[in-house]
Amino acid sequence: MNFQVPQFIEIEDKIFGPLTFKQFIYIAGSAGLAFICYAFLPLFIAFIPILIIVAFGLALAFYQVNERPFIFTIESFLRYLFASKLYIWKKSTVSNSSKKRVDTPTPENTDIPRLSESKLKDLAWSLDIKERTK
Repeated sequence: MNFQVPQFIEIEDKIFGPLTFKQFIYIAGSAGLAFICYAFLPLFIAFIPILIIVAFGLALAFYQVNERPFIFTIESFLRYLFASKLYIWKKSTVSNSSKKRVDTPTPENTDIPRLSESKLKDLAWSLDIKERTK
């Protein structure tokens, strides 16, 4: 039995001439909002909102950020804007005598693994051998 595997599933179908369904909805919606502004506001006042609405509709339909649709950028922006944020900071200690902040840990306090000279030479030798064999 042979099965056909769908290909090019990331590409949307062009339904309305050269436009996909989403692009058509974005353009039609922005044109409708622009017409409502034109109908209910004087032209000299409605000119700026019409430009903003049409530009936003065209950006939603055609503009891509990092090869992703502009609507994903707007969605990420709104999620960041309205999501709760957690700010974490490290409390710094102040000594009474010198009034200097102690922000950096001293090497005695940190748990850094130490390499002896022989282990370091063995590691360097093993890396040299592996590079030459490739």
